[in-house]
Amino acid sequence: MKAGAENGRRGYQLTYSIAYIRDFLMNYYIIAESFETSVSWSNALAVCNNVKRRLIEEYEKRGLPGKPFVTARVTQVYRTGVCIYFYFGFYYKGVADPHKVYLELENAARE
Repeated sequence: MKAGAENGRRGYQLTYSIAYIRDFLMNYYIIAESFETSVSWSNALAVCNNVKRRLIEEYEKRGLPGKPFVTARVTQVYRTGVCIYFYFGFYYKGVADPHKVYLELENAARE
């Protein structure tokens, strides 16, 4: 299915802009970043669901404040599969070493 180049340009701008949004949000105790993976078509939905579930479970297990933001989008499609970008963030005021906590959670999601 061809959707035209405009959606690709929008996606690129979103990815590029996230760094600026991330830096702005840190002023308000929100840490966020994206990470990506590739997966076969047959496993794409399961990977999205499992990553989101794992992040929420790990977040709650650590007793972190509020609720995490977790979302995913397919950024590229191929005959054999897709590239999925995950966006993950959380409120970290009062959290000791939030960068370390974020990295631990991202690593759990990658497992």
